Amino acid sequence: MDHFGYQNGRLACEGLDLGTLAGGAGVKTPVYVYSAATLREHYTRLAEAFAPLDPLICFSVKSCSNLTVLRTLAALGAGMDVVSGGELCRARLAGVAPEKIVFAGVGKTDEEIISALGRPADDEPALPDGHGNREPIGLFNVESEQEFQTIATLARTLGVKARAALRVNPDVDPLTHKYTTTGTAETKFGVDILRAKSFFKAYDGHPNLKLCGLHVHLGSPVLSPQPYVQAILKILALADELERDGHRIEVLNLGGGFGADYTTGQAIPAVEYAREIVPLLHERLEKRWAETGRRTRIILEPGRTIAANAGVLLTRVQYIKTSGSKKFLVCDAGMHTLLRPSLYEAFHFIWPVNVAPQHVPLVREKASDLPGLEPCDVVGPICETGDILSNSPLTRALPPVARGDLLAIFTAGAYGMSMSSRYNSHGLPAEVMVDAGKATIVRRRETYADLVEHEMVTEVVGA
Repeated sequence: MDHFGYQNGRLACEGLDLGTLAGGAGVKTPVYVYSAATLREHYTRLAEAFAPLDPLICFSVKSCSNLTVLRTLAALGAGMDVVSGGELCRARLAGVAPEKIVFAGVGKTDEEIISALGRPADDEPALPDGHGNREPIGLFNVESEQEFQTIATLARTLGVKARAALRVNPDVDPLTHKYTTTGTAETKFGVDILRAKSFFKAYDGHPNLKLCGLHVHLGSPVLSPQPYVQAILKILALADELERDGHRIEVLNLGGGFGADYTTGQAIPAVEYAREIVPLLHERLEKRWAETGRRTRIILEPGRTIAANAGVLLTRVQYIKTSGSKKFLVCDAGMHTLLRPSLYEAFHFIWPVNVAPQHVPLVREKASDLPGLEPCDVVGPICETGDILSNSPLTRALPPVARGDLLAIFTAGAYGMSMSSRYNSHGLPAEVMVDAGKATIVRRRETYADLVEHEMVTEVVGA
């Protein structure tokens, strides 16, 4: 699951005491703490499970965009799935080769496309030597006719050639939250299967933008392989029809969305997804190789399943108050540091960092029957009623805590820091990476000076 656990009643990450860490020099709460061992373990398990397909595994940068996290995964061979120019910049700075970068998203700007075509913006930092920063990325996931036309025109203007996969909406319900469902007919993503056929007929063969594959992404978290099976069968049928019409499908991008353990055992292991998905594709790949001598490239775009359990958010209880029948733990973390509970009513297991022996949690679950627990709502400092850290259920049974105690919010490594904000003029929190028992600050906590830096200089437009 992960490398966070209690030792003698004290929460540790890879053996490092987190209570001591949060009280150390330079580390104030709220703070994100990541486990490098967990990141490596989850990536490796996924790669091994899908090894028969020899996939390119592109980590979804939007789930956790810290450069040290990206570099840790890039060192294992991961590519990157990006959805903005900023994420593209991060992938390049992490040392990821252009051919291992996939650019998705429905609203790519001309500036972002030009950068992805190998002309980084003037304000991008210098990139590591030897990483081909002037080459086009490996693949654009294209979502509309206008987007294809735009990329193709810009590629022709720049005199470069690029590759694209068409994102197809298979109209499959992944049975997840409506805000994270992306593969049904009512979403803004992709084109329907019927339109895909006319799309290939219209745009296949463009000299500067090669339409070479199909992309599908159902949403997240998807806790069963069956939605993938349904979608893949539809996509394979479409691929067969397109190839009969003379179009070459060289890439099948299956997207991501695999689950994570917000409660113990909630998500199935990678091998169980692979057990259903690999047979659907392996025979096809071998047959294509035997008949044509060409390999079909399989791409996966996981994020949450690698990063979620690899991070916790540490927060300190500022006040304990009672209002009516409610007991509130008011913390220094809130919706500005972890938005998911407010946005999705998402559950995160929350527990004190230091507990008595009888309160060491053996599993992470929504309700606990340990003795001596007290019902309370865990909330943040933001001036919004919806600033709630404990959600689904709202009221939690927790061990007794006092003002100044540390709480750990688990499974916060994905869509935690990457969705944080400066609302109410709170600076962004620090991030710490623990690797083999050694902690390193991989993003410093923002100061008040950081908050106002961009507002200290004004410019008169059009003067």
